[in-house]
Amino acid sequence: MRYIEVEKKYALPDAEDLKAKLVNRGAKAGDPTNQVDSYHNAPHRDFTEPEAISEWLRVRTDNEGNASINYKLWPAGRAHADEFESSVGDVEAIRRMLEALGFPPLVTVNKTREAWTLDDMEIAFDHVEGAGTFVEFEYKAEEAEQTPEGALAYLDQFIAELDVELGEQIKRGYPHILLGRQR
Repeated sequence: MRYIEVEKKYALPDAEDLKAKLVNRGAKAGDPTNQVDSYHNAPHRDFTEPEAISEWLRVRTDNEGNASINYKLWPAGRAHADEFESSVGDVEAIRRMLEALGFPPLVTVNKTREAWTLDDMEIAFDHVEGAGTFVEFEYKAEEAEQTPEGALAYLDQFIAELDVELGEQIKRGYPHILLGRQR
């Protein structure tokens, strides 16, 4: 499922019970990383103008020296996003390019992420400055035969089988939250 993001996100009042269940299922925890995501608006259309924001352009850096550029689009009525991401060798060149082309910075998301892996999933524990603590379950397999609907069903079943209390399901991105947008 290359170029498609399928995930479920929840507020997370307490991560320890969930982490214990993941350990029991054989999940592997990664080291926490600090990620700084700079979201940009477009000069040819205002991403924030529609009632429901449906696209983002993001530049990400982390404390390990990695950088990437990412564009996401959520067509109306779909539970998954089109996602195009590529690593970046010179993030300052990308920032200057976006500025020169008129893509102004919109909001910055600063978060600490602890990514766990299990089978075809990444489970990300995120603490987002100014927004709170969350968990994202993302389907990561690139199987050509898997559909987004099948991947969502896989995540739903996995989450139900964990039998752990999660907070409210969040159906908006961290930039939405920081901008005070409901959608």
